[in-house]
Amino acid sequence: PKEIMKGENRVALTPQSATILQKMGYECLVESGAGLPARFSDNDYEKAGVKVVKTAASLWKQANIIIKVRAPQSVEVKRFTDNQILISFIWPAQNSDMLKSLADRGVSVLAMDMVPRISRAQKMDALSSMANIAGYRGVIEASNNFGRFFTGQITAAGKVPPAKVLVIGAGVAGLAAIGAAQSMGAIVRAFDVRPEVAEQIESMGAEFLFLDFSEDASGDGGYAAPSSPEFREKQLECFRGQAKDVDIVITTALIPGMDAPKLWLEDMVYSMKPGSIIVDLAAERGGNCDLTQPEKKIESDNGVVIIGYTDYPSRMATQASTLYSNNVRHMLEDLSPNRDGKAFINMEDDVIRGAVVTHKNEIT
Repeated sequence: PKEIMKGENRVALTPQSATILQKMGYECLVESGAGLPARFSDNDYEKAGVKVVKTAASLWKQANIIIKVRAPQSVEVKRFTDNQILISFIWPAQNSDMLKSLADRGVSVLAMDMVPRISRAQKMDALSSMANIAGYRGVIEASNNFGRFFTGQITAAGKVPPAKVLVIGAGVAGLAAIGAAQSMGAIVRAFDVRPEVAEQIESMGAEFLFLDFSEDASGDGGYAAPSSPEFREKQLECFRGQAKDVDIVITTALIPGMDAPKLWLEDMVYSMKPGSIIVDLAAERGGNCDLTQPEKKIESDNGVVIIGYTDYPSRMATQASTLYSNNVRHMLEDLSPNRDGKAFINMEDDVIRGAVVTHKNEIT
């Protein structure tokens, strides 16, 4: 179906992924206009053998499996019937009422945000796909708002120093940001509470900021664990020192389902140079910066631009849709081992079981 959330430009099925799904025995349907915001026309789908359906209501009546990007809105929940399957981002811990409604209707729901972060499931890891885009796009937004080159130059008109970029958090989004900033010629520094990522940061040509403090902050699923108060003080001390020197800060510290930790405090913003940029990739959950306003770009009294956009994947809808639809397609491959166009939810499979949040009228 076409995504109905305001500002959402992604689509869960692309003509390319539909071609592969049809080889697996599935018939593919798309709501008319669903792909247009991501630059996929109805004609593109028809050429790929996809049936274009005029309305969402008609689509729901014909489909056994609904694939979406955003969790269904209340009007969409009402369209589901018994034994249908939904594959989508769901965020079950934040959407208990919606889960209950779907379970009561007999819908089996697989949450793309609950795919276990293990090697075998990497091909379905939509969180990483979208974080990769957010990290890259965050650097593009920073460069668009920065009044200088990223790379250093020596010209007849004078010498230009390279921009100094600090990336806080070296998960998927952080590493993508490091790669993008590095490729544009900036001096890149990075910080993460997990010492084991130092090697990854340095292999990309960035400087890892070490703290003279011993604490293992590695958490479950590749995420960082919350830090002790003592570690946090050391961390903030490090950032205060960096604030006076760096031109661009990109913060990515976020564990899904939890509020973003405050890492770039108000006093740090006010010690930055005018024209500096903060891109807060954790804005959707309150932001890592004290002054971040979700979905807005603001400027502090001392001339620091703080970008709190929450829709980076949607700003690169063609790329994001292509990656996300591949993740969904891999999920459907695992659901249909016989490649006969029939989905079987195998609760003995640890990847499938991890993603299933409602099944047989129960919240699982």
